[in-house]
Amino acid sequence: NYIEIDDYKISSTSEPYFIAEVGNNHNGNINLAFKLIDIAAESGCNAVKFQLRNMSTLYRNKTLEFKDTDLSVEYTLDLLNKFQLSNEAHKTLLEYCKKRGIQYLCTPWDVESVNFLETELNLPAYKVASADLTNIHLLNKLCEIEKPIILSTGMSKLSEIQEITNLLNNARAKFILLHCNSTYPAAANDINLEFIKTLQELHTFVGYSGHERGIAISIAAATLGAVLIERHITIDKEMEGPDHKASLLPHELKQLVEGIKEVTLAKGLGGTRILSQGEIINRENLAKSVVANGYIGKGTRITNSMLKIRSPGQGLSPLKIPFLINLKARRNFDDEDFFFESDIYNGENDDFVFSSPLNWGIPVRFHDYGTLFNKFKPKLLEFHLSYKDLSFEFEKTFNQKEGTDF
Repeated sequence: NYIEIDDYKISSTSEPYFIAEVGNNHNGNINLAFKLIDIAAESGCNAVKFQLRNMSTLYRNKTLEFKDTDLSVEYTLDLLNKFQLSNEAHKTLLEYCKKRGIQYLCTPWDVESVNFLETELNLPAYKVASADLTNIHLLNKLCEIEKPIILSTGMSKLSEIQEITNLLNNARAKFILLHCNSTYPAAANDINLEFIKTLQELHTFVGYSGHERGIAISIAAATLGAVLIERHITIDKEMEGPDHKASLLPHELKQLVEGIKEVTLAKGLGGTRILSQGEIINRENLAKSVVANGYIGKGTRITNSMLKIRSPGQGLSPLKIPFLINLKARRNFDDEDFFFESDIYNGENDDFVFSSPLNWGIPVRFHDYGTLFNKFKPKLLEFHLSYKDLSFEFEKTFNQKEGTDF
């Protein structure tokens, strides 16, 4: 029913778990990394995530020596060599996250990095980058650890995602699939957000890792049921590095987290229509009721001409008119008296009984408090006044003690 990361239960009914992805946007500066942690914590994120690589086991020796190396790979290696933080620095980042009350997470790009993160930092979950979705050695290692796996699906075919989903299910792994487009930044027309629905057919827990500009698409992912949202963060989109342009500035991150919280509240109860308190009040004030079109004596057979529709909506709904036609009136009606459900069915229930140890009460007006008090016997009356009530003749109504609070 849920996947737990550091006491946070991620489920289809919970608020999405939010990861602020720093990656290498600290550009090798640990003080900048601290600042990005501060931004993530102050924006209300659940976790802030970094990346860790063991370069000697991640790349071929020829690639590291720049032999037969593609230009884009050379560019990536150059940035990693400049910006990657040491293992000891990651320990420091973990401790700083604890001080700021935010979960430290990390993406290991190789088995050796997994070993360090597990033995030295004891992380509650692991993120797997899109590039490693097919890295079965890495995935098997993480399955052995038996901690939740967060797996991005960017740059992968559906058949590959299905195969890896089967592998993880067979290993009884707890995992979250993240829909992702691995372009930095990703164009809106390439994101194919409704692929989230396809992933939901494969697996219960599906989230979204976004590389687009702005926040609208990530909010939309939450409305589609994403249980986890991940976005890159930066302090300057013009800094050197491949991820900055696809990252959110501090104010954008805060807006996104607040927007997703609001969307989660607005999603409601899964399609069930429940009137809010405000709607109930406005229904009474603004809707229509069936009322008598002139005097109707008890026992008179009701015809359509004896009825009319008027506001407010405190009486029988006009949809019930067909049920009134040809019935005999159960009581006398003066002109424009409301009809009620009791005029169609079995009459009012006068046997209402309510008991509570609390000092409970009901809201009343001067003109109806007597009827309501006698019916419900509350311990407390809360009087709501209108301008008209300010000139009410108290003596005619309040002529005895009721033994209740107000």
